[in-house]
Amino acid sequence: MDELGRMDADAFKASAKNRVVLVLDNIRSLNNVGSAFRTADAFLIESIYLCGVTGTPPNKEIEKTALGATSTVSWKHVASTQEAVQELKQKGYYLAAVEQAKGSTMLHEFKKPDQPIALVFGNEVYGVEQAVIDQCDACLEIPQYGTKHSLNVSVSMGIVLWELLRS
Repeated sequence: MDELGRMDADAFKASAKNRVVLVLDNIRSLNNVGSAFRTADAFLIESIYLCGVTGTPPNKEIEKTALGATSTVSWKHVASTQEAVQELKQKGYYLAAVEQAKGSTMLHEFKKPDQPIALVFGNEVYGVEQAVIDQCDACLEIPQYGTKHSLNVSVSMGIVLWELLRS
């Protein structure tokens, strides 16, 4: 880590964050939750909202993929994703569901707003709840060209964060 010049946990907590919140909508896999923490750490994300049945730290299955990021990334559990979205909207966040849906915007065509953004990622089987999509300002879709119609949610998080934060 010294050779890579990475900051330690205290420096991470004190650093300015990218104004992005991840909202996990009933994510079942604890490995995916851990990956969300690790990805949030890598991209200096503000926080993660763990909604509904989404597992929470401390949990050894989450930690297996988080690799310590549960101690650096701020998080909170919210009973429902709708409640989380309402709270973030009241705080001035632009809400974007990441989902294949009618009227969605392809990720590479999305113009990042001049306000903090909350990205909603859905359940591995059912996706983002329609009621949540209806509350969002946008629905973003990752273009796909093969025979499968979806990506693993943790892969989707990395792709979307990279695209939004690279410019």
